[in-house]
Amino acid sequence: MSIRPFRDIKRRKTKVINVGNVKVGGDNPISVQSMTNTLTKDIKKTIEQINKITDAGADIVRVSCPDEDSTSALKDIVKNVSIPVVADIHFHYKRAIEAAENGAKCLRINPGNIGDEKKIEEVVNAAKNNNCSIRIGVNAGSLERDILEKYKEPCPEALVESALRNIKIIENKDFFNFKISVKSSDVFLSIEAYKHLSKLTDYPLHLGITEAGSFLPGSIKSSIGFGTLLLSGIGDTIRVSLSDDPVEEVKVGNEILKSLQLRNRGVKIISCPSCARQAFQVIDTVKKLEEKLSHIKAPITLSIIGCVVNGPGEAAQTDIGITGGGKGNNMLYLNGIETKKIASDEIISKVVKLVEEKAKEIEKSN
Repeated sequence: MSIRPFRDIKRRKTKVINVGNVKVGGDNPISVQSMTNTLTKDIKKTIEQINKITDAGADIVRVSCPDEDSTSALKDIVKNVSIPVVADIHFHYKRAIEAAENGAKCLRINPGNIGDEKKIEEVVNAAKNNNCSIRIGVNAGSLERDILEKYKEPCPEALVESALRNIKIIENKDFFNFKISVKSSDVFLSIEAYKHLSKLTDYPLHLGITEAGSFLPGSIKSSIGFGTLLLSGIGDTIRVSLSDDPVEEVKVGNEILKSLQLRNRGVKIISCPSCARQAFQVIDTVKKLEEKLSHIKAPITLSIIGCVVNGPGEAAQTDIGITGGGKGNNMLYLNGIETKKIASDEIISKVVKLVEEKAKEIEKSN
């Protein structure tokens, strides 16, 4: 037991699968995914976006492959990116085969939409022959007709029945390198479906609240859905689905994991909302620090508090801390220890320097 057991999350034990060089499931770190919104056949733009997504902290990226031009483009795309590429396939089984052969490390499919047993077998064989995993992607908006007729509307039981049906199809082809998602835009439906499915299978689960909306509502819906499940130990990889720049999806996903201490990557800033007591402009300072420290990958905690009410207590728990003081005499804390006074106009430059130095120390020690 840890010294702070109230923070302990007992993760559900799942099988481990490979998505390229990223292991998903078991005790492996919960990976963060996003999806491009470029035309996949536009190789240059797709590579550029994937590299931005990677720089933001993604572990895996998905691209849509609706046609042969898109699957053909994968050959050049995978050579010019550093994270595994998942091919998103719907309906046409040949696109899945082409994607596996052209370098995709995972196929996102719904076997029930692929077609007859022979077509599914061809897709599975392509995945086997090319060291490619599969994600069974069940979505409330595209359930099989017979299941929808049975339940009258999308519900947790319907999503789980679809998932179990598709698991059986894949397992019957002697293939086990797959993960599962049961997504809905309804937070309640998604949570219940994932909870139910987690009791019935030990395959890794890909969490998502699909079509969550624009940045603010989508981030909130995803945080509630993911937070509820992750606190229960459910979830092995996540994708925040936003009507926004995919880079923002990655940022939100990583912040969710950081807040639950399931991943510690980059600077974690603890800051106050500011009030009349603030000795410096907290909001502007935090915004500028977020931008200037976005390149840091090492796990560092930073507190930016505008006054002495909670400042010293928060600073005692972080690697670097700033507490506002009267007449611009703010206090700098290092490793929780009061160190020296710092003028308001020096906060940003000095904090950036200290964080970068700390990051180098951490990287050397690793």
